[in-house]
Amino acid sequence: MARNKYPDQTVEKILDVAFGLFCSKGYDNTSISDIVAGLDGLTKGAIYHHFGSKEAILDAAFERAMAPIAQARRTVREDRGYNGAQKLRDIVSPESVVPQVELWQRMGLLNDPIANARILATEYRDSLSVSARSFLQPLIEEGIADGSIVCPHPRETAEALSLLVNLWLIPLFDQEATRDDMLARSDVLVDMASALGIDFGRNNVHATIEAVADILNRK
Repeated sequence: MARNKYPDQTVEKILDVAFGLFCSKGYDNTSISDIVAGLDGLTKGAIYHHFGSKEAILDAAFERAMAPIAQARRTVREDRGYNGAQKLRDIVSPESVVPQVELWQRMGLLNDPIANARILATEYRDSLSVSARSFLQPLIEEGIADGSIVCPHPRETAEALSLLVNLWLIPLFDQEATRDDMLARSDVLVDMASALGIDFGRNNVHATIEAVADILNRK
């Protein structure tokens, strides 16, 4: 059998088609056969040559979609021009949060939690394994080291705040949450973070929530 001369292009094509279907139909309602039907002649064998399962395709598609957002946050994390506390405020600023909410909206995450249960589980996992441990925790530890933060439990604080920001502050599936509800949540988050030694900046978080509420058309 002839080898594929352009394996990278094949992978990109698979991810393009799969991501579009996950967005339009939902992950659970998309089958491997649906993906094959959109691949203009590629077979299931071509898919399984690159990906062991539909779950693996989802993980790769989600990681690719998140790559620009993650890179922007790495740039903040690695900047030596300001301290850990200031970097944490950047992480919850509109410039950092809005692109992620726009991605969630594109993926249909803001509508039906049942149809998108697998994607929600991925977001829960990444809130702990990526957001907390790769970004929030290092910034808290940097702030402790440079004296801008006093926090006795950086890892646990990072995990708790990541879950609150990603799955509660931004109401992924709470269609009933109004703009005022979201702003009230932001006040609670700021107070809780402050009790743990983290100053997100109330006006900063309010600006983020106002921007998100505009995207979600919340009144």
